[in-house]
Amino acid sequence: MNKRILIPTDFSSTALNASRYAMQLFAEVACDFYLLNAYQISGYSVDSPFDPDPEDIGYQAARSSSEKHLSELMEQMSFHPQNPGHRFEPIASYNSLLHAVEMAIAQKDIDLVVMGTKGITGAESLIFGTNAINLMEGITNCPVLTIPEQYGFQPPNEIVFPTDFKVFYKKKELQHMIELVHIHHAAIRVLHIEKKELNQEQQSNRELLTDILEGTAHSFHVLKDRRIHKGIGAFVNSRNSRMIAFINRKHNLFSTILSRPLVKEIGYHYKIPMLALNDQN
Repeated sequence: MNKRILIPTDFSSTALNASRYAMQLFAEVACDFYLLNAYQISGYSVDSPFDPDPEDIGYQAARSSSEKHLSELMEQMSFHPQNPGHRFEPIASYNSLLHAVEMAIAQKDIDLVVMGTKGITGAESLIFGTNAINLMEGITNCPVLTIPEQYGFQPPNEIVFPTDFKVFYKKKELQHMIELVHIHHAAIRVLHIEKKELNQEQQSNRELLTDILEGTAHSFHVLKDRRIHKGIGAFVNSRNSRMIAFINRKHNLFSTILSRPLVKEIGYHYKIPMLALNDQN
């Protein structure tokens, strides 16, 4: 069965760049790419229990525009060198972005969401836009890979996996990271920002992670007495790492790092693809 990848698009250069990145990341893998545009119309709320009248001129115009731009995007994709096993399907959805993505994941049995992220200029200077944060926090049943705007494709040489060892791991929730490592002959760098010695539970979780990563190139690294976001940023920059991965569980390291105040601080450092994995409970 082909790998199924969902790519939300607003037809911007940032979204197009994410599409190209996804195609190159899986250049040797048979994939079905679903290009999703979530559109809305003025005068209607996508959260309303009532859908707009299909005969409404505004609705027809918005849907027609979405379908037209998706058709043009499909044509653009055909110009890029690609695996003959790469197939593309457009999806025009009258919905909010988050709900449109959730529906597509369920209906198309999506394996991975790939989304471009556009920084905000000015005092905030965030590397993650609001839509990216909402997806990474809101999507709980599918990994989300974010690609910063203008990030040219480079095969992931290593994936940095920060952890505090306070949670147990399951191979199923790490499988997408492990798959990428095998595809690109890369390695996983497990990073712990140490404040104090590991307790017995943390040691047990570290041993479990070691067992899961057996057969996969990996190594463990420790930084002492660093602020989490700055420690990760320094580690990534010093090694020229090309991807960061987190497990997206509530109330864990991931949610702490991606809280909006910290996103503002780490925006400078994390200008590389970021993979939000999901708890598979």
